[in-house]
Amino acid sequence: MLVTWRYRLRNGLMEKFDPRARWIFSLAFLFAVTMFWDARFLLFFFIIAFAWYFSSRAKWKETRRGWYLIGFILFMMIVINTIITGGGAGGVVPPGGHLVWPQGGTFPLFDWHFHFGLTWERLWFAICQVLRIGGISAIFLIIPYTMDPRVYGVTFRGLGLPDRFAYSMELAFRYVPTLARDFGTTLDAQRARGYEIERVKGGIVKQIIRIAPLIVPVTMNSILTGEDVTNAMDLRCFGTRPRTWLNKLTFHWQDYALIGFSIFMLVGAVIAIYGFHIGNFWVPYFWLKLAE
Repeated sequence: MLVTWRYRLRNGLMEKFDPRARWIFSLAFLFAVTMFWDARFLLFFFIIAFAWYFSSRAKWKETRRGWYLIGFILFMMIVINTIITGGGAGGVVPPGGHLVWPQGGTFPLFDWHFHFGLTWERLWFAICQVLRIGGISAIFLIIPYTMDPRVYGVTFRGLGLPDRFAYSMELAFRYVPTLARDFGTTLDAQRARGYEIERVKGGIVKQIIRIAPLIVPVTMNSILTGEDVTNAMDLRCFGTRPRTWLNKLTFHWQDYALIGFSIFMLVGAVIAIYGFHIGNFWVPYFWLKLAE
């Protein structure tokens, strides 16, 4: 049996829009914001993203795990890939720049001297990354918590996708909570047999071997569930002809307004980048003054 995210009706502004309009807005936002590295534009998108996020009325305790994961990924990207190695800033931040530690940037590590060439430009690039990824995360993280699971398939079908692809997207949205449910069931069953996960100790190889009673049943059950769904769809000749959906979606004036704003936002971003050549990486003067 497939399960879904913990959706509940909150009567927020976001829920007044058609799910198709919400997806069009989300995708337009994604394509628009990824064109810019200018913090002024990114701040504009960041404000829009969190205004949209807070319109859902979702509570922190409902989405905090998702934000913890995003925060960890963002931390690794900024600290390792931008501040330490500078690889993430390649092709965006011009070479050279103003060193944060112009004299004391060399640190001994055993017999090897590590030169920490952090620049103020790369620090500003890290701030731009926070604005960019934070805005995108706010737009997409809230979707599973504010969209009725019953309209997943009909939403993607209404966007013009084939029935097979639309239903595949619905199954993809249900996969993570289904996997979590199976993991919880398996953990309870193994604990009833005397398995104690709290005592999993030792090296990485020993820990992997010790958690095999959890990983193997969950993985096999996931594969078997996928085969059952595939066989059930084939027996019903799914995809051989256009299908009907139980729920029906209808656009209203607010949906057309949101779609119009999405198109305006995306077209405006294209014109700004390719027409006026603005929106590329930019460092403010006051930030460079800190290097003096």
